[in-house]
Amino acid sequence: MRHKKKNKYYENIEIESLSSEGLGIARIEDKVVFVENCIPGDFVNAKTHQVRKSFEKAKLVSLVTPSDVRIPHFCQHFEACGGCKWQYLPYEKQIAFKEQIVSDAFSRLAKVEVAEKFPILPAIETVYYRNKLEYTFSTNRWLTREEIEEGKELNKNALGFHVPGQYTKVVDLQKCYLQDDFSNNLRNAVRDYAIEHDLAFYEIKVREGFLRNLVVRTASTGETLVILIVNEDNEHLLPLMEFINESFPQITSLNYIINPKLNDTYMDLEPVCYKGEAFIIEQLGKFKFKIRPKSFFQTNTNQGVRLYDIVKDFAALKGDETLYDLYSGVGSIGLYLSDNCKKLVGIEQVDQAVEDAKENAKLNGVENASFFVGDVRLLLSNEFLNDNQKPDVLITDPPRGGMHPDVVQTLLDAKVPRIVYVSCNPSTQARDIAAMADSYKVTKMQAVDMFPHTVHIENVALLELK
Repeated sequence: MRHKKKNKYYENIEIESLSSEGLGIARIEDKVVFVENCIPGDFVNAKTHQVRKSFEKAKLVSLVTPSDVRIPHFCQHFEACGGCKWQYLPYEKQIAFKEQIVSDAFSRLAKVEVAEKFPILPAIETVYYRNKLEYTFSTNRWLTREEIEEGKELNKNALGFHVPGQYTKVVDLQKCYLQDDFSNNLRNAVRDYAIEHDLAFYEIKVREGFLRNLVVRTASTGETLVILIVNEDNEHLLPLMEFINESFPQITSLNYIINPKLNDTYMDLEPVCYKGEAFIIEQLGKFKFKIRPKSFFQTNTNQGVRLYDIVKDFAALKGDETLYDLYSGVGSIGLYLSDNCKKLVGIEQVDQAVEDAKENAKLNGVENASFFVGDVRLLLSNEFLNDNQKPDVLITDPPRGGMHPDVVQTLLDAKVPRIVYVSCNPSTQARDIAAMADSYKVTKMQAVDMFPHTVHIENVALLELK
């Protein structure tokens, strides 16, 4: 029988550094303690919630002495919301820590040498930078300590983001700094209308309630796409859609989705376009992209352009190459580079994304591109390479988990001369590159900050065959 280890309480411990997940690191005797919401230089009181032989994880109970670099957070929802958790760090410090995370992944974890490392590229905007947000309706609003202590009867309906670690609770957002005033005004208006008309917010514990989610997408072209997701089609749906339409006539594409399922995923459901086109147009450089309700796309448009420019520079295409784009999504990276290669081959396992990629190729007059549906691990075989011409340059942009070992082996066997590896997780990227180190050298690398006030970082590495 295993005995559950008791939680511990630590007083006045010093945070010495940051982990790759953005947790504060304290060292107590021979054990590492990871503490949430801390930065180097903080002295804190903390209580563990996970105890292991070599490490512990703890929640911040109170800040005893703040670090000299700590600054006040700017968002009223900061303490409960799981979004911009690095607001207490000056942006230049965030950049420095992110650069260190990438360096540690390659030098300490993977022990891979990098010939030329360029400075991290900071974000152009540190607020209002996301082009997509998904809000959740809930009957279980997160209450502040003051509200609980007052004991008054309160409205429990909320429209906002889930509280970290408490999926049933939602922060009722008044102002979010991730999208501009349009998104804030729309969200608040829809919530107020729903409360005024006594519409049922979704109750996740019993899986009941009319209103489930609200998705807002904006584009650099000024176009906007909105999706209301409800549990059922009833007499309240069309009046609410018309309220949104009349209150926000600038919406380019207004849609709704009926989702009676037990989960919030709507990729397998059919959107209904209530007003306008069934898509909006986004632009990256000279290329235009149709964004539909279920399209995958970079969530930071301005930094996305700068990221793609780095990929383009690293790829160093001369015009006569065959270019592969693995995990190609709607084809944005490949199409962005398409006029510099002879042939483009994209592979993506999501059917709708591949259809979008093909449509985006037509939209931009790109005739040298072919996109294929399939799991990269299964589709990228010797037979596929022979049928579609082996790549001279290959771009891979896998999910956070990195590439499957079979994909790594296929690339090694194919001896692709140049690989540009784009990653949102430097740890798994470094792991994959370490597995290729006998055959490839890392000649260039540059990180790009796509998500200010978070620990997340994109990293681009150029691998060249030895």
